[in-house]
Amino acid sequence: MLSHLKLSHLAAGAIAVLVGYTSSVAIIFQAIEAVGATQAQANSWLVALGLGMGLTSLMLSLWFRMPVLTAWSTPGAALLAVGLKDVALDQAVGAFLFCGLLLTLTGLTGWFERLARLIPDSLANALLAGILFNFGLSAFTALNEDTALLAVMGVTFLAGRLWFARYTILAVLLVGGIWAGAAGSFGDFTQLNTSLTLPQAVSPAFSLPVLIGVGLPLYIVTMCSQNMPGTVTLRAAGYTPPVSATLTVTGFATLILAPFGGFAFNFAAITAAICAGPEADDDPKTRYLASAAAGVLYCLVGLGGATVISLFLIAPPALIAGVAGLALLATIGNSLSQALHQETGREAALITFMTAVSGVSFFGIGAAFWALVFGLLVNHLFSRSTPKPSAAAKAP
Repeated sequence: MLSHLKLSHLAAGAIAVLVGYTSSVAIIFQAIEAVGATQAQANSWLVALGLGMGLTSLMLSLWFRMPVLTAWSTPGAALLAVGLKDVALDQAVGAFLFCGLLLTLTGLTGWFERLARLIPDSLANALLAGILFNFGLSAFTALNEDTALLAVMGVTFLAGRLWFARYTILAVLLVGGIWAGAAGSFGDFTQLNTSLTLPQAVSPAFSLPVLIGVGLPLYIVTMCSQNMPGTVTLRAAGYTPPVSATLTVTGFATLILAPFGGFAFNFAAITAAICAGPEADDDPKTRYLASAAAGVLYCLVGLGGATVISLFLIAPPALIAGVAGLALLATIGNSLSQALHQETGREAALITFMTAVSGVSFFGIGAAFWALVFGLLVNHLFSRSTPKPSAAAKAP
């Protein structure tokens, strides 16, 4: 296995971790604040989340030999930031355990995997392109924020695609980091928190209103807004994702780590696209090493706790936006090409893509779910209305 490990695997894994934390760690802090956790308990959340993502990603990637990357539930964290106000921490932990139980049962029964197989490949690719679109766009909108930095990163990206394609994104990250450092764009390094982070368990308490009002919505949001797009990401990259096994593993991890702050784990989508795309490796059979590398780095980040998180937070946003956007360009282009290359079903694919890009949300459920619903409805409508060739027309 190690003989196949490449620098591009390490680079893709590092970028996935960087993007994963910097894109949503602020939402985690809001959820922690909403439940009134102490600083020690807040640090414990970061340890549990880092180790949960790292160990599940590492185990699933090595087990199935495909780039299965897991993540915390970002929409779930956003829901918790609102739903945990006036909820005691022990009751919140009870809701986390309830969500973990539902995730585990979903994996063991296998119903979600059967449902995922019903999604046409064109819609899967359109959904993935829509989910990633704004991240790709961020590399260009960030030009207004720091024109020089993004211009240097853009030139490096083009040069890399021409002369050293496998290491393009690594070069973009290094050149961008050096430029940002020389320009003084990083935050105040004196704000680094170097305290030792230790996990701290909280005994659960079970309240029926909290289980129904927090635990059940957390499960629904995680399934619709994370696990479905994550499944689609791997399918669009050419893999057959181990859906039931991943849900079982991430659900079990949630059950174990919930008392420490691991509120919900699931398939990753955006960061998984970084590890499953051609930038990680030209050979799809060894791209799993990129997600395995990300798993190891997630564990290290989790153990580093507050120190590493504070380091991420002082990085200039334009640097993160540029790296993430440029790393996902190839995946966005490939997904759009696969979604629209056949005229049949093109309308459904376009509606799926546009809905995902729109960011629309109904009943607290995000655009990824509704993009699939609208796309499947249109696909079904057009497939029923398309006239089938008659026997006479088929005859030579």
